[in-house]
Amino acid sequence: MSANHDVRHYPGAGLMTTVFFLWLYAPIVVVIWFSFNENRLVSVWSGFSTKWYTAALANDALMDALRVSLTVAGIATVISTTVALCAAMVLSRNSDLRFAKLSETVVNLPLLLPEIVVAVATLILFSQLEFTNGLLRLIVAHSAFCTPFAFLPIRARLQGMSADYEEAAQDLYATPFTAFRRVTLPLIMPGVFAGAMLAFVISMDDFITSNMLATGGTTTLPVYIFSLIKRGTTPELNAISTLLIVASLVIATLALALSARAMRRA
Repeated sequence: MSANHDVRHYPGAGLMTTVFFLWLYAPIVVVIWFSFNENRLVSVWSGFSTKWYTAALANDALMDALRVSLTVAGIATVISTTVALCAAMVLSRNSDLRFAKLSETVVNLPLLLPEIVVAVATLILFSQLEFTNGLLRLIVAHSAFCTPFAFLPIRARLQGMSADYEEAAQDLYATPFTAFRRVTLPLIMPGVFAGAMLAFVISMDDFITSNMLATGGTTTLPVYIFSLIKRGTTPELNAISTLLIVASLVIATLALALSARAMRRA
């Protein structure tokens, strides 16, 4: 690319980039900074302290909410990734499949609808079925709306992979399942892992659906954090948010590292 077409040389590009990243990350830096504030008043700095992290980790209600979120996200990730993998295989490896575009639209439908609509529809459905188990309701709902998030990277990985590998395996007398297990799955594993991590993060972050479907004893972490905000912001809330930021960074770094390693092997 020539210097004349390099966007870094456009007038104001550097300033706009700086403003963008400040707008994006300054609030996060403020939250992390004030999580170490000794004063209970968030906006009044009185000294450095880590006591709010200790208080957050010793909060039984917080730990219960975290346990519920991890349980729901873990099970929903397994279910949604499995469904997404099956759907991606069917849609990518069957050129003569009827209504393929319609089927793909149905899989991606939760992405096209506002989450509040999906949440209300799910709540009405469970009410009509008299399905009252709060944890199972969350797992079913999260599995449904996480499926398209897992589907997209898996489908993209399959589309970028030639079918010649699978055909060669079957020419060597491998059964279709053996060809999938020994050839296809290892090659698309970066996409599968990326889809699973995306589904996990989406489930952990969900508030609207969880707030509508949760019952007593099944409060998720975002719903619990929202209840803390209604009572007033404290450094404990900043500490919880900081721990979530660190956990998200660890998951993202792990996903990128494993994906890059798998790509090098492929």
